[in-house]
Amino acid sequence: MYLQVSTCFVMLTYCFWYGDARKGNKHLTVNNGGEWGIWGTEELCKEGYAEGFALKVEAYQGSMAWNDDTGLNGIRLYCDDGQTITSSTGGWGTWRKPKFCPKGHFVSFSLQVESYRGPVVDDTAANNIRFMCSEGFVLTGDGHDWGTFGVWSEPCPSGAICGLKTSVEPPQGSNDDTALNNVVFICCD
Repeated sequence: MYLQVSTCFVMLTYCFWYGDARKGNKHLTVNNGGEWGIWGTEELCKEGYAEGFALKVEAYQGSMAWNDDTGLNGIRLYCDDGQTITSSTGGWGTWRKPKFCPKGHFVSFSLQVESYRGPVVDDTAANNIRFMCSEGFVLTGDGHDWGTFGVWSEPCPSGAICGLKTSVEPPQGSNDDTALNNVVFICCD
């Protein structure tokens, strides 16, 4: 019995001191995220900050009325501690080539979203993203150009982006699918 209690105490101490207890100091949001979806889990870099990203994007499905485009399906962050993190993702598309800040880490973002188009038109919601690096460089993703980029989020008050949480609409069967709709990025000191 003593060994089990000691093991539990050691594991809790490890989790507390080595990253599982890391908390963000600010959640970055934008006001143009899509309206559908379920929020996934918050994922954080264990120790570092996000310096790169990749997008999971479904290719254009064609102009026929029954073709259903989803656009952006996922966002993956590359942490400077070697870890990659992602929250919820849609089931369509493939991961595009990652992009990295030439120097520094992500401190702000802007989301490109196509507004609701009506009950009989194909909706896609989020389609692309831009990140501002701490040294002022802007990286734009390889998503679609549908919709418009909204305003930039506030920058991290200190530190840099260290995590994310995404809102993804589950498959709608024979109805219109949108996949990724919104994202929140987390800043850490």
